[in-house]
Amino acid sequence: MPEPRMACAPGSPGRRRQPDTRSGMRPAAARSMVVSHAAGHGTGRVPGGGRVDTRAGVGRRTIMPVRGPDGERRGRRVRRADYEAELRRLQVELVRMQEWVRAEGARLVVVFEGRDAAGKGSVIKRVTERLNPRLARIVALPKPTERERGQWYFQRYAAQLPTAGEIVLFDRSWYNRAGVEHVMGFCTPQEYERFLRQCPVFERMLVEDGILLRKYWFSVSDAVQEQRLRSRLEDPVRRWKLSSMDLESITRWEAYSRAKDVMFAHTDIADAPWYVVESDDKRAARLNMIAHLLSTVPYHEVAPPDLAVPSRPPPTGYRRPPRDTQTYVPDHAAGLRRATG
Repeated sequence: MPEPRMACAPGSPGRRRQPDTRSGMRPAAARSMVVSHAAGHGTGRVPGGGRVDTRAGVGRRTIMPVRGPDGERRGRRVRRADYEAELRRLQVELVRMQEWVRAEGARLVVVFEGRDAAGKGSVIKRVTERLNPRLARIVALPKPTERERGQWYFQRYAAQLPTAGEIVLFDRSWYNRAGVEHVMGFCTPQEYERFLRQCPVFERMLVEDGILLRKYWFSVSDAVQEQRLRSRLEDPVRRWKLSSMDLESITRWEAYSRAKDVMFAHTDIADAPWYVVESDDKRAARLNMIAHLLSTVPYHEVAPPDLAVPSRPPPTGYRRPPRDTQTYVPDHAAGLRRATG
C-alpha cells in the first residue's frame, strides 16, 4: 500500500491529560489546538515570529503566535500571489483525498463552527471548489420544523451523515444548541444540559463506527467581526448574509464567549478534539484549515483510470438545423467587447 500523502507534516500526537474527574473539565492547556500553516507551510513559524509549544500535557502541536506588549498579534497578511499558489496546491491535494475517500469507502465529516462573520463560509467554498459535488456536499440546515422539534435533537443531523465514499461539511452543526440556542434562549436549560452530556457520547459513537470526524472553530476578534458585519450592510451581493441575529452577536459578545468556553470544556474530547483556526486573516485561515485537514487524513494517491480521448470518427452526413429554428440567449457580452475595443 502506498505511503499516505500529507500536505504538511502533522504534529506529534503527544499525550493528552486525563479529565479532571472532580469537575468534568480538562485542563485549559489541553483543550484545543491552534491551527497554523500559512506561516512557513507547517514548519511551526508564524507571521512575525513564533514558537511551537511542546510542553508536556498540551496533547497536540500548538502554534503560539508572538504578540506585542499591547496584546495585538504581529505579522503581515499572506501575499495574494503566494496565497493563490498555495491554495492551488492544497486544492490538488483535496482532490487526491477525495479520490481516496471514494476508493476506500471512507466517511469524512468536517464541522465548521465559530462566531458570525468568522469566515467559515469562505473556507467551505475553497474546500469544495474543486471537488466532485456528488462526493462532497455541504449541509447547512435551516431552523428545525415542528416535526423536527419533536425528535431527538441529534436526529436531523444524523440523517445528513455520509455514506461510504462521501465527504460531508457541516456549515454549523449540532453545536447550534451550545451556542446560539443557549445564548438566545431558544432551548431550555434542561435541553442545554442534556446536549452537553450527550454530545461527547454521540461523537464517540460516530468515531467508533469508523467516521473520520474533524471539528474546527474559527476564532475572530471583536473588531474584525464588527468590520465584516458592517461591510455586509454595504455590499449588495453579501447583504443576504446579514440578519438581526448576526447583529445580536455584537451586543452578546461575552455571552457567546462564555458559551464557547463551556462547550469546549465538555466536548473537546480525545476522540473528537476541537481545532481552533485564527481567522482575522481570511487568506491564512483558509490555507491553515485546509492544510491541517489534509494532515489528519491518512490518504494516499489513487491511480486514476487509464483513459484516452478517442479520435473523432469521419462525418456521416449529419447537418445541423438552421440557427433561426432555435432560441439563443442575447449576446450581453457584445457590449463589453465593444467598450473595451
